[in-house]
Amino acid sequence: MPVSFSIKRRLLTYFRFLTSACSKMTRVSFVVLLLSVTPMFLVCKPLQSENLLLLPDEMLDVSKIITKANRNISKFLTHGDIMPSRMRNADPCVKSGCKWLKTGAYVYVPIEISNNFTRAEVRVIMKALMGFERSTCIRFTWRTDEKDYIQFFSGEGCWSYVGRQREMQQISLQKDGCVYVNIVQHEVLHALGFHHEQTRSDRNNYVKIHWENIMSEDKPNFEKLKTYNLYTPYDYNSVMQYDNFAFSINGKPTITAKCNPDLILGSATEMSDNDIARVNRLYRC
Repeated sequence: MPVSFSIKRRLLTYFRFLTSACSKMTRVSFVVLLLSVTPMFLVCKPLQSENLLLLPDEMLDVSKIITKANRNISKFLTHGDIMPSRMRNADPCVKSGCKWLKTGAYVYVPIEISNNFTRAEVRVIMKALMGFERSTCIRFTWRTDEKDYIQFFSGEGCWSYVGRQREMQQISLQKDGCVYVNIVQHEVLHALGFHHEQTRSDRNNYVKIHWENIMSEDKPNFEKLKTYNLYTPYDYNSVMQYDNFAFSINGKPTITAKCNPDLILGSATEMSDNDIARVNRLYRC
């Protein structure tokens, strides 16, 4: 279990990390970095250069960013950005089968961040992970010798496995394409065990899939799964919800809300309250 540090030591470790050459995988507790930054520091040092709110509005949609980044990659992905499991078939992660282990009140997830990210990109990843630290019992720690862990690296496109895979599992955040707060949180939610909102088992009650507007090879991305919905409502504002025109062949909508066909989907810039509630329910935070 990660060791507690004093505030001064936490801040010192944080600044040393930011000024280091990052010549190898960092090995100190990630909790130091996520929990040590005081509110004053966050207010005085906004991460403006990495803030996705500075991007054009049309680039905010999770699915647009992912689709663009994954357009020509050689990897075989399902549902747009999910790497097929090495251990299981394509069945969804349900209940406890692929959960990360809980120790006491917290779920510790060891991570490594590849040294091919810049300091600014590392700060974006950290900012995204802070959202989990603030609102859930998930605690990310720098890996020392743990067998099961996540490695963030700049691969081809944006993708993740669903749930804990055992041993090293990667989350790909391609540089100049995937390193945004909402994308990082989206891919981490996959790694924690969650699928896309529009693949929920009850999705037909809430959204309409316009199959005629989807290319044949992309139709599997809209496959409905036997998801464990944790007694939470369908969330049009979820960071896991794709936009209205995801994988459109003709510029027409592929997903519309049944309650309001004009409702804009997939524009989340960070996790919604429901996204957070589901993490807390799945892991009994």
